[in-house]
This record gives sequence, structure tokens and C-alpha cells, in this order.
Amino acid sequence: MPTLTIGEHDFLLDGRPHRILSGALHYFRVHPDLWADRIRKARQMGLNTIETYVAWNAHAPVQGTFNTEGNLDLGRFLDLVAAEGMHAIVRPGPYICAEWDNGGLPAWLFGIGADTIRSDDPVYMAAVAEYFEQLAPILVPRQAHLGGPIVLVQIENEYGAYGADASYLEKLVKINREIGLTVPFTTVDQPQGDMLANGSLPGLHKTGSFGSRSAERLDTLRLHQPTGPLMCSEFWVGWFDHWGAHHHTASVEQSAGELETMLAHGASVNIYMFHGGTNFGFGNGANDKGVYQPIVTSYDYDAPLDEAGNPTPKYWAFREVLAWYADLAGHDVPAPAAPAPELKVPLTGTLPLWDVVDASGRWTSSGNGPLPTDDIGHYSGFSVYRTRIEVAGPAVLSLGEVRDRAQVFLNRRGIGTLSRDNHDRTLVLPDGASGTLEILVEDQGRVDYGPRLGEPKGLIGEAGVNGEPIRDWDLLPLDLKDMGPVAERFSRSAPSPITLLAGPSFAHANFDLPEVADLFLDTSGWGKGVVWVNGFCLGRYWSRGPQRTLYIPGPLLRSRSNEVIVLELQAAATPVVSFVSAPDLGHTDF
Repeated sequence: MPTLTIGEHDFLLDGRPHRILSGALHYFRVHPDLWADRIRKARQMGLNTIETYVAWNAHAPVQGTFNTEGNLDLGRFLDLVAAEGMHAIVRPGPYICAEWDNGGLPAWLFGIGADTIRSDDPVYMAAVAEYFEQLAPILVPRQAHLGGPIVLVQIENEYGAYGADASYLEKLVKINREIGLTVPFTTVDQPQGDMLANGSLPGLHKTGSFGSRSAERLDTLRLHQPTGPLMCSEFWVGWFDHWGAHHHTASVEQSAGELETMLAHGASVNIYMFHGGTNFGFGNGANDKGVYQPIVTSYDYDAPLDEAGNPTPKYWAFREVLAWYADLAGHDVPAPAAPAPELKVPLTGTLPLWDVVDASGRWTSSGNGPLPTDDIGHYSGFSVYRTRIEVAGPAVLSLGEVRDRAQVFLNRRGIGTLSRDNHDRTLVLPDGASGTLEILVEDQGRVDYGPRLGEPKGLIGEAGVNGEPIRDWDLLPLDLKDMGPVAERFSRSAPSPITLLAGPSFAHANFDLPEVADLFLDTSGWGKGVVWVNGFCLGRYWSRGPQRTLYIPGPLLRSRSNEVIVLELQAAATPVVSFVSAPDLGHTDF
């Protein structure tokens, strides 16, 4: 069986110099029936290795669980990498960033008594040790020297940008070794002296993360890693998007030129991303450096393979560069992609969200102000707060902090919206406001980078009217994972096209697709909401853009009776489900 080691100047595969040509592909962002296709296209581009993060919170959304089914079947993913004759690099964190919700750290982790995260805290480290024990049966037998594809494992992730706890890193190394991982361990940091020093340990091989000025940054890396192979293990060839901003792209020529420079310097590389995929469901993260910026549903990343797995001009430019370093057959290339099918079907029927609220879940009462949603074990999506008010004359509602978007209703009539990204905290209520005040709160994604990791969601701090605190609140988590009850409600009535959709409401559509293929759902005529297809949550849409389409993987579809459910929070003036031939991820500038 092949063995990868770190030599004086090179990676050594069975003792011979070996260059790692890798591409990032996150199994949890791609439909599992499409993994093999994406992996094969990586090999066809000239890569010999696939790199993936492991998203702890996706596997363990609730403490005491560890799910490895469907798109979380990491073992199957790694087996497909091996079947394609490729190696694998695994980055299990526990923190991954990845523009993923909470940087991959489970939200429940912050309520079990740990004083600090990403540190040598005993409560935190006990949870991390359990996580790695759960990973052990997947990773350990799939190491290369045991017949599997794994040749490298990364310790933590860009830790030098966060902390400098050497004891923490030492214990992570010990945990990884104790579960049976014996392949070489690496770290990654941006090529700055303090980050490279703080983010690693003697005995761990340092690598860099950057997307430009490759020669200069490899020189900096060499100063801090004087022996062994140079490697950029995050070569950024694109970027991610936020709602309300522009669509990011990177020059094909510049990216290909940087790749060529890096390889000419003898470095190994991991292209981030080779194929970005999609933040299905509520998996997207967010940034907050003074302004909260939730990340869009698409994780296309302007990568060599686009969100639907089709080669882009960047793919062919990179293949041309890699051809100097890989044995490529000219005829072994991906087939051209056909345009996606176009069709329109009307949305039929409406189901007010309030009907679902009234029929679901258990309310939790508090007599000391609104509770964060984390306090009731609800870590993503939507929740409803409820109280009663009675005011004579003018009224102003004030909230301590909204995380992240709050739609306010009085006796179920919409009053207004408070948004975290606008730093909204007050809202004028009607004069003489009296009755039931309900607030629909959306968690738009947890911060994935920096000191705001792990912050609770929902309504934070005191809430009141005209300066008087409101103490009595009820809180209901909305469980939207299983759309069966909503679909069943629609099935009871004959479908009738609607002329408009006023939120917050669900609507429904049904369509046939004689030839199953990927689809692109046009959301440009809708406001803000979430879409499910055949029970699978595609993710969020928002008229703010830049993203105007949602990608639907073909394996989710069938030839007859496909079901679409839309939760529209605002209003849709075009209540039609429209599938278009190509994605629209927005303008690259304004």
C-alpha cells in the first residue's frame, strides 16, 4: 500500500518525490449521487487529490447524535475518491470556517459549560475528543497505508488568525494520534509571521493560504517552514457572496498565472475551491466585522467547476497549466453540458404560516424577558416570540438586539421588520396598540470567523414598549425539516393557481419532468423565503441578490409529480415557478 511521508525537500510517495495537486470538494455541499461525477472531473483536470473539510455541526446538530447518512456519508465519499485512483486530504477541524454556519462548530457546544472554544478548555476538549472518536471508524481504516485514499490530515484551521494556545494544538495532535491516525499532520495559515508561528507546532508541517503574489508568499512560508515541501493548501481562485452585495469573480488569466508560478516554484497545491457546491438548507455562515453579512445559498465560488458541476473557462485554463505536471489524456475530458430544461408552472393554493405555527410544537414561557433560541435547543431557521401588549397612545417597540431578522405582527397584521445588518432595534407600533404581539425571527446564519463564533440567536437582551420592559414571553421553535405536514395540507384541496402570494405564507406547485436533469429555479419575481423540492430544502432566496436562481440537483427529481413548496416571507408578485436554462448568480460589479 502507498505511504506518503514528508522528506527534506518533497512529499515522498513510497520514497519517491511526489507533488500534491489537489482540489477542494466538500461532500456536504454536493448531492451524494453527484460525488463521483465531480471527483472524476477533478482527475480529468489534472488533479491527483481531493481535499474536504468535515462539518462537525452537520453530523451532530444535536448533542449525542452523529449522522453519516445521505450527503453526510463521508466514508462513501472517500471510497469514491479512492475508486477514481485519487488521494484525499481531510480537514476535520474541529473548527473549519468554510463560510459554513458557526464555522462547523455545533451550536450546542456553547451551552455545555465550556469557558472558551478553540482552546485547552477541559469541557471543550472532552467534546472534541468524542467527535474524533466518532470519526475514527470512518477515517482510520481509509488511510493510504491501509488501502484507503487519505494521505494528509490537517490540525485545526488557520488557528494563527484566532489564537496562540500551543497546549490546545498539542492536545489536538494527541487526540488525532490516539484514534489511530498515523499519516502526516499539517497546519494552514495565511503567510504572515505571527499567524504561521501561532498556528502550528514543531513537528507539524506548515502550509499557506493565499490567492495572489504566490512567489512572495511561498518565500514567506519557506522562512517559517525551512525544510520539507512548500504547499499552498488553500489557493483561493474565487470568493463567496453575501446577500445585498455583488457576485465575486476572479480573473481566469490571473488565477491560472498564479497557479503556474506556484508549480514552477516546486510547490504542491490545493485549489480552493475546485467545486464549491451549495449551502443547502440553512447551512450558510455569515461574517460580522461591524456589519452582519449572511452568505448566500450558492457556494459557486467562481470555481473551475460551477455550482452545477460544469467546467468553466477557469477549468480549461487550469487544465492547460496542470498538463505540464500531470499525465493527461487529450480525449478524457468532461462532456459539454446541455442547457437546463425551461418550464413554468403556477403556484397553487396558499397556507398561512400562522396555520403551521398554531399546529406545531410546544411553546416555552419566560417571565424574565425573551429567551435566546439556543436556550431551548433550537439552533437554526425560524422561531416565533409572543407576548401581549396594551398601550394608550403612541407606542415604540424596542429590542435589545435582533439576530438576525425580525418581522413584527400585531394581532397577526404586519407592522414592520427589524434587521441586524441595519442595526435596527426600534419600531413604531400603531397608536393604542393592544393585543397579541408576535415576532417571527430568522436565524440567517451563524458567524463563521472571528470572535463572534458561537453567539446565541433570536431576541437578545431586554424587550419593551415605550421604555417599559416586557417580562412575559412565549417562544416557539419552527421545525421546518419535515415538510410532510405542509405537503399533506396542500394535497387535501384541488390545485388552483394564485394571482399573488402575500407572506408569510406557503405555496405549492407540482410539475412533471419527462427527462430528469438539473434545474435552475428563477426567484427574481419573489421577495424573501425558502424553497423545498420533493421535501429537500434547497435553501434561501432573497430579492436583495446577487443570487437570482436556486440550483436543483437532478437526483432530487423524478419524471412525474415533482413537488415544490415555497415559504414566502414578504410578497411574490409573480406567483409562478419558473425554471430557466442557466444560473444567474448576479452582477460582478455595480
